[in-house]
Parts: sequence; C-alpha cells; structure tokens
Amino acid sequence: MGMLVNIDNGGTLTDICVLKDNNFYKTKTITTPYDLSKCFFDGLRSVSEAVYGEEDVARLLVEVDHIRYSTTQGTNAICERKGPKLGLVTNKGSADLVKRMRAHDEDLYDFLVADRVVEVDLDNLQDSDKAADTATVITRLTSAGANRVVVCFDVEQAAMYERLYKRVAFDNYPRHLLGAVPMLFASELAADISADRRAWTAMINSFLHPAMETFLYNAENRLREYRTKNPLLIFRNDGDASRVAKTIAAKTYSSGPRGGMEGVKAFSKRYNLTNVLSMDVGGTTTDIGQVVRHKVHEQRRGKVEGVPISFALCEIASPGAGGSSILTVNDGAIQVGPESVGAVPGPACFGRGGKSATMTDVNLLMGLLDPSTYFGGGLALDVERARAAIADNIATPLDISVEEALLQLRTAYEEKIGDEVKTFGDIDDKTVLMAFGGAGPMNACGVAEIAGIDTVYVPKTAAVFSAFGIGSCDIGQSYAMVLTDSKQPTLAQAYEELLERAERDMFAEGFSPEDYETAAQLVGEKNSEELVHQLGTNIAIPQELTNADAITLEVSARKRLKTEDDKHADVEKVSAARSSKQRSILGKNQGWQDVPVYEINYMNPGDYGVGPAVIEEEYFTCLVEDGWEFIVTELGDICLSKGAK
Repeated sequence: MGMLVNIDNGGTLTDICVLKDNNFYKTKTITTPYDLSKCFFDGLRSVSEAVYGEEDVARLLVEVDHIRYSTTQGTNAICERKGPKLGLVTNKGSADLVKRMRAHDEDLYDFLVADRVVEVDLDNLQDSDKAADTATVITRLTSAGANRVVVCFDVEQAAMYERLYKRVAFDNYPRHLLGAVPMLFASELAADISADRRAWTAMINSFLHPAMETFLYNAENRLREYRTKNPLLIFRNDGDASRVAKTIAAKTYSSGPRGGMEGVKAFSKRYNLTNVLSMDVGGTTTDIGQVVRHKVHEQRRGKVEGVPISFALCEIASPGAGGSSILTVNDGAIQVGPESVGAVPGPACFGRGGKSATMTDVNLLMGLLDPSTYFGGGLALDVERARAAIADNIATPLDISVEEALLQLRTAYEEKIGDEVKTFGDIDDKTVLMAFGGAGPMNACGVAEIAGIDTVYVPKTAAVFSAFGIGSCDIGQSYAMVLTDSKQPTLAQAYEELLERAERDMFAEGFSPEDYETAAQLVGEKNSEELVHQLGTNIAIPQELTNADAITLEVSARKRLKTEDDKHADVEKVSAARSSKQRSILGKNQGWQDVPVYEINYMNPGDYGVGPAVIEEEYFTCLVEDGWEFIVTELGDICLSKGAK
C-alpha cells in the first residue's frame, strides 16, 4: 500500500491521519473557521513531522497517493443556523408546496427562506413580451435580503419549465454582471418527482455551497503548488469520494459522520458485533449511528434535520451536544447546546477569550483532563478560567457550589446524549456502544448506563476515527434520471446518456472505462411506495414496474480502492494492567478520590483493570466508571464491560 492522507474537519478540531506502509500516524489541529485552508495545511505540516521526524510538507505531498477530506461544517452550519439567506422562485398555484415544506420543519424553513418567496406565471415563459417581466422577481428577492436564489416548480414538467425560466433569467441577469445573483434550478440538481424533496435538496445545497466552494478550491489550488500526484478527493455522505469539481455541496453534509460509520462497519466485522450503536462526540455535535449485521443503514431518500431530500443518506442523528457546546441555565434548568463556542474563541480553558461554560471546562475541573498533556501537550489548559466560566454561568445562577454544578452538568450532558442514543436505535442484549471522537470515550460509560447498554468499545484510533474511516472509501459518481415513459427505447436512451456522463466524469477523475465498475437499478414509485429493481446485463423494464407512477433510472460508476479481510480479533484477559500514575477526580458524591491512570500506548493486548480509572493517550481520555471493567483487545482497542468481575 502507498501513502494515504485522510482529513476530517470538525467545528472545533481537525483530525489528520496517515496510512503508510502499514504504519499509522495521527495528529490534530485547531479548526480555523475564518480560513479552513489554514487548519488544513497546519495539519499537513504537523502530520508530516510525525511521519518523517521533521516537518516536510513538500515531501509528504509528493509521496502521497490520495488525500481524502471530509467535513462536518455543513452539519454544524445547519445545526447552529449560520449561513446565507435564500430566496425561492416557484410557480403560481403552488401554495401547497410552501405549506408542505413548512410542515416538515417550520424553524429550518423560516431560517433559510422565511417570506422570501415569489411566484411566476408559467404561461408567460414562452411569451416574449411577458417573459422579461417574470425575471424581475429576482430583484424583489435580493431586495428582501436573499443572497442566493432557488428555482423549483411544482408541476409535472418541472424540468422543462425550469429550463425555460433559466433562459429568461440569464437573458435578463447575465452572470457576468455584478448584479447577478447565484441561482440553482432544482431539477438540474436532483431527478425526483417529489417537488418537496427537490426544493429542500436545492435549498440545502445553496445554503452550503458558498463556504464549501471557497475553501475547497482554495485548498486544491494550494495543493497544486506542491505538484501532488492526484487531486484532492472529497469524501461524500454516500460513502464514496470524488474530486472537488465533481462534488455537490449537499453531499458534503454529514460526510464526516459517514466516515465514522464506515469505520464502525469495518470494526463490527473485525469483532463480529451484530448490533453496534455509535457515538462520535466532537466539539459541536454528537453524531449517533447504528450498524446492524455489518451494514450501515442508508435511506434511499435521506433526511436533513427531519426534512426529506432527494439523495440517499446514512441515518445519523446529530444533536447539538459536544465538547464545545455552550452550557447555560434556562428557567432554572441546565441547557446543553445547541450553540457551540467552536474553535474561536473555544472553551474558556483554552485561554483564547472564551467565557462560556463547556464540557471541556467541566472535565478539566473534575480532574479528568491533565492540563499539561491535553492535545498532545500542544495546548495548555487554564484551570482558573474554566472555574470562572462554570461559576459565573452555572453555579451562581443555580445558587450551588462549583463542585455540585460540575456533577449536574455532567449528568445533564450524559442524559441528553443517552436519551438520543435510546431514541435513535434498537437496543437488545447484544447491542454494544462504540465511542469515538476526541470527547467520545470521556462519558461513554455514563451514556451507556442511561441507554441501557452494558458493553462499550473504544477504538485505539478513537481520536481520529472518522478520518481513519474514510481511508477505505472508493472513488465514484452516481446519476439519476426520471423516465418520461415506461417504453424500452426511452430506458435505452437514458441508460446510454447516463453511461456517457459517467465516462466523462470518471475520465476527469483519471480513469478509463476498464478501470471502474458500473451498476444500474430502476426505482418505481406508486402511491408513495418504492420498488427497486437491479439491472444486470439485460437493460429492460420489468413487468412489475410498468404501472408505476414514475420510474427513475439510477446509474453508479465506482473505482474500487478498498480491500477487506476476514480476520477476527479476540478479547481476552491476560494480565492486570499497570498504571503509570494517579489522578484525583471528582466522584458522584462530590468527593475527590485518587484513581489509576493507564496510558494506552504502553499497554499490551490482554491487559485489564477495573474502574474508577482513567485511560488516556495523546488526544483522548476515557473515564472507566466505578462498576466497569476494561480489557485491551488483540488489536489494541479497549472493551469496557459493566458489572464484569
């Protein structure tokens, strides 16, 4: 295997790992939201030092085969409601469309569009005297504050009418003028008979597009200066990757969490786990997913915060609760998130001007974090600033001591995540919880107890697990087209057209037809139900689809990069683990107690111990609660069991 660099950009921290000659290297860097390319290259510089013993980005980028990048920026932006304002152009008589969209999520709809909606008369689009007037609605939208415009018509021939309107709009607002506003036509983005899904998909894509475009092209241009062998690959939420120019912004949404789920799938196979719930705790959100019988559950029509979109999405819940989520008191009750302090200014203990209370401050004051070794020793934590933040924001409003506030905050935080885990997944006696992300292992035992789960796994790569997970992705593209009828010539023509698009796009990725695989399927929709038919060598419409209300042809092209093996790892006690030091932590009774600290890098397979204890490495800390036992597995991962003897 050559060298692979995987980067997972989060709201607070950016994770980087390198796979080279069967060796694994990792690092983290503070996310720089004002310029994401800065933390991107800060991470490359840091990890090059880990690989070569000295900083040498130029050498790293000459030798690397692929750089794959994922991000939670889209997830965080929607969760925190930060981004451009949109305008919506629809057709007269489509009031039901707006009504239905508001019913899906009134808060999200009002944030994205609010009352910036205009209607056009489709009958005027082919009348040269009236067509120009239909374009003036764009000026009304921009005057109302719209930064970008989405066009979605709720009619049977939506694609045709949107093409007509596009011609009219661009004739009157040519894109070379300063007054031109970016416009997205929903039918060009998604082949879908549902106007609701098309509209939501287009709005979410328009919302995410500016930030993604600015950063990704900036990063790609800087990489070109180093003459990298292959272009930057963007890991998408469908589990594949593609170059920047061939990536849709909406498919970056939740791409980082999907990388984690790919890792969970591989992990479940290695340990033969049949039901795995996962919690990936970052700075802004906790991403919760489930893998059952080694399969990531994916919805063919995914949902973003509960609203339906046209693209497939892995089922992941992303509540706003992370290490940097702001902790407040609201009407006498503790509230966790959803707003985050992010990387700038960061938690109060970072000493960068933050004054809000966060779980990072809580864990520091409870003794779980070592202020001198946090973040690999690269970020000293300020205990006094953390104490002031907890006192001012929590203890004083509740009229309790700081110590009592810490315990209540930890309980509120674990209950929020634990309740989300219980609600999200099906839990049985074989269910295990997998905890990763920089903050995941810290509260894993507490969350598992609330969720009713007795076994927790913490991978040795927990701190950068999502970055590690995207390393197994393929390079691919997918396409869809709604057929105008169920006749064989129509299918044959559509199939050839999509294959041609695939060939062009895969050529742009650097592959010839003999280098990649193609697959196709037909999806029939009738009475809101879907029937999927896989197409093999016989490209024909089956009898059961001929009476469908609509038939969609879906084609995918994929260059296989990942390989899998059938090896299983053992979890077996061998000898008692030896602690390197002790640490005083705050217990549930508000008392302080000295507990052993185990360094994962110095433990051997089969080492075991009991809680209360702390297990740590450079970038994560795991609290082993009282009543829990840990075993280091054959592969160096940690298995935690409640009530084990």
